[in-house]
Amino acid sequence: MEITFKKSSFCQDGSCVEVAALPSGEIALRDAKDPSLPAHIFTRAEWTAFVAGVRNGEFDY
Repeated sequence: MEITFKKSSFCQDGSCVEVAALPSGEIALRDAKDPSLPAHIFTRAEWTAFVAGVRNGEFDY
């Protein structure tokens, strides 16, 4: 099965990440500038918590 990574529509200069849902239910995250590097793998619960944090502004500077 081929894994399809998706890039954010907010990515303008290539300095972003790509995300893919894996057949196992986990989420893969990789560097869009160098997709040959290994992806970081997250459980669905970890990914959900991260997205909630982003939406709540936990990572805003």
